[in-house]
Amino acid sequence: MEYTIRSLEKEDPVPYDLLLLADPSKAVIDEYIHRGQISVAVSHGEIIGIVVLLHTRPQTYEIVNLAVKEECQGKGIGKVLLRYALDQAKDQGATTMEIGTGNSSLDQLGFYQREGFRITGIDRDFFIKHYPDPIIENGIPCVDMLRLSKEV
Repeated sequence: MEYTIRSLEKEDPVPYDLLLLADPSKAVIDEYIHRGQISVAVSHGEIIGIVVLLHTRPQTYEIVNLAVKEECQGKGIGKVLLRYALDQAKDQGATTMEIGTGNSSLDQLGFYQREGFRITGIDRDFFIKHYPDPIIENGIPCVDMLRLSKEV
């Protein structure tokens, strides 16, 4: 599959369909979307993947959203977007990249660890406190945010 990575332009509509694959709350997305650096994977004029990078502390960036259209998953697009975000952060002086995922997000947790991220903490009850509706993934209630980081 051919695609390119580029910044989301101001005239582009916000691709909520993709963002909602990684974050089930539009209200939460709206809180961070306009503060982040947004890059998209585009194939034949269609946005098929997205990564949102946020500068959180000195020399620290966080990937707050990473998603690929379901029919395009398993083709390495997420890995390319993740590595693109790592390069962006490094170019801007980052020494640490962080990411969070739900305790029930088993595929994502494995993916991030395969990419060199290590678990650094747990935000207990994060999804209970910040999301109005229960989230169930892989038959597991999503209640805690697992925090991971990687030196860049």
